[in-house]
Amino acid sequence: METNRVEAFSDGVLAIAITIMVLELKIPDTPDLHGLGEIVPTLLTYVLSFVYIGIYWTNHHHLMHLTSRVDGGALWANLNLLFWLSIVPFTTRWMDESALATLPVLVYGVNLLAAAVSYTIFQSRLIRLQGSESRLAHAISNDAKGKWSMAIYVAGCAGTLLSVWIGVAAYVVVATIWIVPDRRIERAVAGNSTAGDDA
Repeated sequence: METNRVEAFSDGVLAIAITIMVLELKIPDTPDLHGLGEIVPTLLTYVLSFVYIGIYWTNHHHLMHLTSRVDGGALWANLNLLFWLSIVPFTTRWMDESALATLPVLVYGVNLLAAAVSYTIFQSRLIRLQGSESRLAHAISNDAKGKWSMAIYVAGCAGTLLSVWIGVAAYVVVATIWIVPDRRIERAVAGNSTAGDDA
């Protein structure tokens, strides 16, 4: 089947997740810098989660542009990914309202790790469908960045038990790694678009 509906549905779910997080932002108790300062932690947790959803949206977009067809397995793999991303507003709010307590920060990290594993499963399914010689397979290659990211998540989750700041630092590091889109995929998408124009 074609990929248009998969991409449109995924875009909708991610847009709703971002909207939910925006609606849950607290209004300062007082209309001054002191009141604004009190909600800075809330704003920072929102920014981190917004960046993460933006990263997934960008990479999902690139992934689908290099995909010509999907099957039932790919649809369920995509739904699995969207499930974990749709929980991000909940884990974000819990982490914020607990003032970065250990368990909420750990659960937030597990949420991010589960999303990363789900994305890898979805990506692998698409590569299998397109073929080992496809443009998608060559663009992803061995996905070293994805593997390193999951290792950092695991280390961050474990480190949270010692200090929540170890976990927070790990989550920020992974976001920083991915905030710049993968150049290989961008080049493959650009090449795909050019090929389509030539046709």
